[in-house]
Amino acid sequence: MMIDGVILLWLVLAGLSVVFVVIDIRTTPAHPVLKWGFILLVAYTGVVGLVLYLLGCREPLRGSHERFVAARWRQVLGSTMHCVAGDGAGILAGAVISSVVVLAGPFELAVEYLLGFAFGWAIFQALFMRDMAGGSYLRALKTTFVPELLSMNLLMAAMVPVMMILRTRIAPGAGPTDPAFWFVMSMALLAGFIVAYPMNWWLVVNHLKHGMFTVRAVDDPAAPEPMDARMRHGRPQADTQGMTDDPRKLSMTGPAKKVVPSAALMAALSFAILGVGLLVTGQFVPQLRP
Repeated sequence: MMIDGVILLWLVLAGLSVVFVVIDIRTTPAHPVLKWGFILLVAYTGVVGLVLYLLGCREPLRGSHERFVAARWRQVLGSTMHCVAGDGAGILAGAVISSVVVLAGPFELAVEYLLGFAFGWAIFQALFMRDMAGGSYLRALKTTFVPELLSMNLLMAAMVPVMMILRTRIAPGAGPTDPAFWFVMSMALLAGFIVAYPMNWWLVVNHLKHGMFTVRAVDDPAAPEPMDARMRHGRPQADTQGMTDDPRKLSMTGPAKKVVPSAALMAALSFAILGVGLLVTGQFVPQLRP
């Protein structure tokens, strides 16, 4: 069948893309968690993830990473990538577990949602980025709960219909040993990335999530002058949306009094969109209908 050739080609190109990024990203002065995030994103989304890495994170000229990633869309790319990388690992684990123990329909979706949220929130956000919350894991859990929830809801709102509909069309009964299983999950994660991007834009603008930032060795000859030195010399600075040269000083929190009402509204919106995704899925997948 033609679809089998498409699946094989997609997976081969995804594998080659991952190999390239694993080798190339070692010289990119990004935070280690963001590096692993891009590797995972490329594993999930194949050549699309590779293009996003090349256009959004890879340093075009030595010493230019700080200014390069300061663009708002790249900041949001970093935030969305971090979300999809972490949540995606839990979602894939849930899909594999559901396949092995033969969970289906709402039970499978519940497992994938819970594992995706738990891994993305407790590990990829709060644990790996706890320095941004002053080094406290408990504080990091508190400050990242709402942002992770909003982003996860949008991710799943797109993933669920794409995953379930494609599975019924091209991979009925496919398990983790079947290439079609991974192709379907790849398409679903790609759709989730696209739909979660606008929500991450809002989160980054309101300082509820971090974006892309640069981490260099102290003795890196390519490192630009610190911001205070550039100010003294009267040199223009990149618009880094409140970022500093020290990633430990970055904050994922904004002015609570201004953000909380909007966050509550966005949370309601995120659940509404998730509900729409489930309703759409139910129209095409009978076992998910109420």
